[in-house]
Amino acid sequence: MLETSARLLRLLSLLQAHREWSGAELAGRLDVTPRTVRRDIDRLRELGYPVHSTPGTAGGYRLGAGAELPPLLLDDDEAVAVAVGLRTAASGGVDGIEEASVRALAKLEQVLPHRLRRRVGALNAVTVPMLGSGGPRVDPDVLTELAHACRDCHRFRFSYTAHDGAVSRRTVEPHRLVCARRYWYLVAWDVDRADWRTYRADRITPTPPHGPRFTPRTPPAEDLAAYVAQGISSRVYSTRATVLLHASLERAAERISPAAGVLEAVDERRCLLRTGAHSLELLVLHIVLTGFDFEVREPPELLGRVREIRDRLGRTLAASPAASPPPDGADRTPGTRSGCAGGS
Repeated sequence: MLETSARLLRLLSLLQAHREWSGAELAGRLDVTPRTVRRDIDRLRELGYPVHSTPGTAGGYRLGAGAELPPLLLDDDEAVAVAVGLRTAASGGVDGIEEASVRALAKLEQVLPHRLRRRVGALNAVTVPMLGSGGPRVDPDVLTELAHACRDCHRFRFSYTAHDGAVSRRTVEPHRLVCARRYWYLVAWDVDRADWRTYRADRITPTPPHGPRFTPRTPPAEDLAAYVAQGISSRVYSTRATVLLHASLERAAERISPAAGVLEAVDERRCLLRTGAHSLELLVLHIVLTGFDFEVREPPELLGRVREIRDRLGRTLAASPAASPPPDGADRTPGTRSGCAGGS
């Protein structure tokens, strides 16, 4: 009996980790005959697990959705990840799920083994989430509806509110949801504009009915997180720039978030920053505040604006009554060494 129970748990774990298994594959994994696999599948069905089967040589077994939620099997890392994720969700981030997250977390922690409870406790003890204030609130029903449309390849219709308040109707072929610093983004093919677009989920109001089904397209990039980061940090702005930072990629990434610019390593000591802003002045401020020396690659007019601001600051310092030169008469103003703004 113990051997049979252990085998059932192993079979359930395999079905949960894979979309579909053939009978021969399951028999090989469990080291039993296909007939034993069929009997174990029947036992799982008696316990309430909706295991679907497809006859024929190309058929197999797949765990489907049932009328009720049966128990799930999680390995150690999965259990810790779910517990920490629920703790974060309970602190806010998606509107309306805090209470449900607390209830689910309480159930999970009740059955966690002591070794896993210690791991979760250690992570929670040293983690301070910044999710309690600020940032947009996303309706979980909207996220769920978007996720289903992405999964099932159904066209999605919605009203979209742009940053200036303008409302437009959109029909898209949704591809993926990307989360970046409390903002949720939908990456989708806009049917009317015949191009890939990125939409803020908190600005989406679904307008069903949705559909029909579509054939998935090749995504706009392999790394969708980087694609979205580039979109929200530069593509949405009318003024864009590329500068060479005199800092390693690792150092730059500590100060520059994905939402502020896209970084690309050049060598061990330098990296490129691609970013954008609503004006050249704001671009100069943004780049200078990174704290790194830099060289302007494009656009050329950015270098001219850097020089204008440098000269203006120099005149301000010279005219200030509180200004006094260093003892040796040298100019010690930070960031004025040759090459920090273009090297010309």
